[in-house]
Amino acid sequence: MPGSEDDEVDLLITAWADRLPDVDFSPLDVMSRLRRVAHKLTGLRRNAFQSAGLSVWEFDVLAALRRSDPPHEMSPAELVHATMIGSAAMSNRLENLAVRGLVARKGNPRDGRSNLASLTAEGAERVDSAMIALVESEATELQSLSRQEQTQLVALLRKLATDSGA
Repeated sequence: MPGSEDDEVDLLITAWADRLPDVDFSPLDVMSRLRRVAHKLTGLRRNAFQSAGLSVWEFDVLAALRRSDPPHEMSPAELVHATMIGSAAMSNRLENLAVRGLVARKGNPRDGRSNLASLTAEGAERVDSAMIALVESEATELQSLSRQEQTQLVALLRKLATDSGA
């Protein structure tokens, strides 16, 4: 862009272009920046969740419960689907969250062979606090973009995320 200084990605691409002059590095121009933004987002998320006394995995499970309709309860199978982790890992996570008092477990009245995990008041308080901290830190990160630029970026990222590549 005119008037902008070279950043790390520009320097990386320039170095590679010197070594491989016949290669078009424009995909690297986009994807390397996305990787750096993703790395930054990982740190923002970790800090926001830690501020509420949660780890990333705890937030993911509690957030899935919080997003569900009241009384904010789901079966382990529903949580596996919502969080995209394995059932053995989910069982372990639910047990740890129950020990911490962030979820309660009870029998499933619709299926006597399974149970339900429900969000406790403390679990709801913590996940809400973490979400507010995350939104605030993300808003700070996005201050350099206008609302219009943010809208354009959302549309582009949505397209990139859903494009089949064909």
